[in-house]
Amino acid sequence: MVTRGRSEPPRLGDPEGREAGRGEHCPAVELKPTRTSPPCSPGTHLGSPGGGRRGVLGSKSAPEKGRVCSWKQVCAGQASWERVQGGSMWAFLVRLVGFLCLSSGSLVMTQLEGGLLHRINQTHLTPARMKNRHVGLKVEGSNFTLDGFPFLIIAGTIHYFRVPREYWKDRLLKLKACGFNTVTTHVPWSHHEPQRHKFYFTGDLDLRAFISIASKEGLWVILCPGPYIGNDLDLGGLPSWLLQDPKMKLRTTYKGFTKAVNRYFDQLIPRIAPLQYENYGPIIAVQVENEYGSYHLDKRYMSYVKKALVKRGIKAMLMTADDGQEIIRGHLNKVITTVHMKNIKKETYKNLFSIQGLSPILVMVYTTSSSDSWGSSHHTLDLHVLMKDVHEMFNLRFSLNFYMFHGGTNFGFIGGASSLKNYLPAVTSYDYGALLTEDGRYTPEYFTFQQFFNSVIEVPMTHQPDSKPVAKYKSVTTSYFIPLWDIMPYLEQPIMSAKPICMEKLSVKQGSGQSYGYILYETVIFTGGILTSRGHVRDRGQVFLDQQYIGVLDHSTKQLTIPRENVSKDYLTLRILVENQGRLAYGQDINKERKGLTGDIYLNKSPLRRFKIYSLEMSTKFLQWDIPNMWKPVLLQFRGPAFFRGILRVGNYPNDTFVKLEGWTKGVIFINGKNLGRYWNIGPQETLYLPGPWLHPGLNKIIVFEEFKAGTMIQFTENSHLGY
Repeated sequence: MVTRGRSEPPRLGDPEGREAGRGEHCPAVELKPTRTSPPCSPGTHLGSPGGGRRGVLGSKSAPEKGRVCSWKQVCAGQASWERVQGGSMWAFLVRLVGFLCLSSGSLVMTQLEGGLLHRINQTHLTPARMKNRHVGLKVEGSNFTLDGFPFLIIAGTIHYFRVPREYWKDRLLKLKACGFNTVTTHVPWSHHEPQRHKFYFTGDLDLRAFISIASKEGLWVILCPGPYIGNDLDLGGLPSWLLQDPKMKLRTTYKGFTKAVNRYFDQLIPRIAPLQYENYGPIIAVQVENEYGSYHLDKRYMSYVKKALVKRGIKAMLMTADDGQEIIRGHLNKVITTVHMKNIKKETYKNLFSIQGLSPILVMVYTTSSSDSWGSSHHTLDLHVLMKDVHEMFNLRFSLNFYMFHGGTNFGFIGGASSLKNYLPAVTSYDYGALLTEDGRYTPEYFTFQQFFNSVIEVPMTHQPDSKPVAKYKSVTTSYFIPLWDIMPYLEQPIMSAKPICMEKLSVKQGSGQSYGYILYETVIFTGGILTSRGHVRDRGQVFLDQQYIGVLDHSTKQLTIPRENVSKDYLTLRILVENQGRLAYGQDINKERKGLTGDIYLNKSPLRRFKIYSLEMSTKFLQWDIPNMWKPVLLQFRGPAFFRGILRVGNYPNDTFVKLEGWTKGVIFINGKNLGRYWNIGPQETLYLPGPWLHPGLNKIIVFEEFKAGTMIQFTENSHLGY
């Protein structure tokens, strides 16, 4: 990597420039906007008015010789908001079209004319080099400043909970080496308090360790503690036990919700407050909630969250984040408003200016991709559109956060769902078209971004980690299995109930209910006929008569026929195995997201009664049955829910790999008790990521829970296959 100079811009308000360590005289930078000159970037040539100059966006004429913009002109020239009042403004980017610019009262299309002529130097603005700290991230006119220096936030999102702890340093180093100066991460309440009053902040959930590693590697941190974070997680990262309250109003000042938030923040905030900038930590900003403008059920709620953070010691800059259409409803007084890359229109600028006047722009979520859903096409990154937009953001001195720099994996059952016209459960991979692949390997887009950043900013020398080796292990034959029906006598006693009970209200986990996995309902019937769900199966229920498969009830199929000729005995056992495929991650309907059987099931229009209910959360504890000699040789003709066992042999140095379940139908796979996530032959995802640190030298126990029809082999490959 090329070593560059370390000259520093003057500290704002330091007329001599001496605090920048340069000795020579530097004029003070004033942040008063000018109304007469257009915004310009350092290195932009200013010629005579009306000529074809690089200073006028859209001009194709070659730049004429002229003076180069000083830091003073850059700061003043960025007064984008001020131009709204004057009838002229710089509008925001519109995806697939480019930036629309309103300059001198006329609408023109921005033309890209190469890179910036002056590199931005922020090499001195790193956690290690800032020994004497005075004031953290602030807004000074149209700029962010860090301890008085103009500071452009170049952030990328990494979710510590979607990456094995052993790889945190690797992913953060790659973020730094690409040219980013900040990592953004979100804090999932559902992970840290999965059961009421039981908090976890160790291992893969050691948030303090993740933040500390970021600091050591020279990165600042933007922290998003919620309580709601979205991020395509089950219930947007809220714990499901909140829904035990039938009157619960999530993300409001409803007492049942705020009481739980206060208890959670009492545990979380004291752990992160000491890591703020003023305490010589890396946290420079904290986001208040997430996209509340699109939810907006309670006008008092955002003020409550802000107060809850501040009273517990959060002193870093606070910010809100909303899409372009909802920034006013999600705004808080004296809190910087940032925008997500969605619904951006010309009115977005006007709204932002009406809220906070002259201010810097931070695109808090910038991406050209999205998460995948089962049964849908795989989303990919549009690099051409992406780089065009990023060039323009740098030209206009927008700060940005790339979502996701590294997506990682929805291990276990943490993935949520979305709902447009149909219910769409998230796949296991959270690759998200990120600059690193799911297993942390470099993409071509990564190097494109790295090259661009090196051309526009002074990037400090950073070690570029090699990609981790990936192995193709020998295929494993699953020689033994146990049907689900055979292990039921060895499980915890079922819950007896006259009516169906949803997952959240089961009396399990010390009263916290069931969060994820499956739930089995059994009842007795005396005749066949029409079985109707009336939409009470959430999300996918396989129906069995004794052990005979009948069909599936789900969001789209609400009726099945129970054959009358099968009822030859006095009674038969009707079983409904219901899978929670992920609660909605977004929208006001999250308050309704209870899972399992959420109401009555009808046979010939009569509600069924007297249920046995088995909780099948598929936790590590659940898999530790004491069932001697219960494993049977696999029967090729067997169909139905069952557990299959295999052994993977690995050498002394386990590597990452990908599991391929060709010939299998639908289910979940566990390695050494770790839940890799769901698989489903409807795609698009065809492989599951298996991190090397989760493997042991020697023998590794594999258990696959297959819902319907199993394959014969578990294959391993060096490459992921996420669909087309």
